[in-house]
Amino acid sequence: SGIDVISTKGLFEFTVNGVPIKGPETMIETGVDTGKFYLKLELPDTTKQDDVVLIRYLDQSDSSGEERVLTKSITLTKTFAKVETSGGGSRIGQEFTLRIYEPDANRDSKDEDKIPLSSFEFRGDGGIRTTLANPKFDANSWALIETGPNTSTFEVKIKIPRELDGQTIHIGDKYEIRYIDKSTPSGTEEKIIFKGRIG
Repeated sequence: SGIDVISTKGLFEFTVNGVPIKGPETMIETGVDTGKFYLKLELPDTTKQDDVVLIRYLDQSDSSGEERVLTKSITLTKTFAKVETSGGGSRIGQEFTLRIYEPDANRDSKDEDKIPLSSFEFRGDGGIRTTLANPKFDANSWALIETGPNTSTFEVKIKIPRELDGQTIHIGDKYEIRYIDKSTPSGTEEKIIFKGRIG
């Protein structure tokens, strides 16, 4: 047993907008005997937003002994991260979960990765600008922690404080949370904005 590493030769074809590109030479099992594998596809520098990446998996034989081809099409967006919140995210002092799906931060398939709170910027009415590392948010951790060893989903519990940077937060105020993503394909920092209103 152990974690299997399998050659992709003859198993996968990768194209961007129909043009073949070189793919990874191996794929790695996500854990001992999981039967699930991941591979990392490095996209060419010329890849742009809205390009379509097509991955074809040429299964030599499935369980019935038939050959089959699985095709997965991915349209590239400027950044892969998505921010969402759950539970009372708009009430002052009420705990809520900030969750982000960010495959680029999933660097270790065997352990939970972390994204520091300083990567998230909070902007509120009246010129409030700070990061979620500000102790006023009463976060349950110094980072967003991956929900499992290889989920690419990270979360933290925070509260919207009554006051930030000496300014009072009022019901009806708008706020946004920005994620500073340093791992986008273009290498530039993208801001994903979650917009909310204090209820």
